[in-house]
Amino acid sequence: MPRYEYRCRSCGDMFELSRPMAESGDPAVCPEGHGDTVKLLSTVAVGGASAASSAAGAPRGGGGGGGGCCGGGCCG
Repeated sequence: MPRYEYRCRSCGDMFELSRPMAESGDPAVCPEGHGDTVKLLSTVAVGGASAASSAAGAPRGGGGGGGGCCGGGCCG
């Protein structure tokens, strides 16, 4: 079940709730009993090189090269 992070506008407390995705937009009450809360945008780290591939000398991403109009040499 997904966990959602909330912040109480009344007291500033931040808290998490586990609830089904179908209930993700439902109002949440903070642990202090306040109902004026907002669901926070959570970020998830995706991708990246693992320590094993970095240690083995594997090339890292972000090197660029080619593609796109100006990257491909079509800009005059």
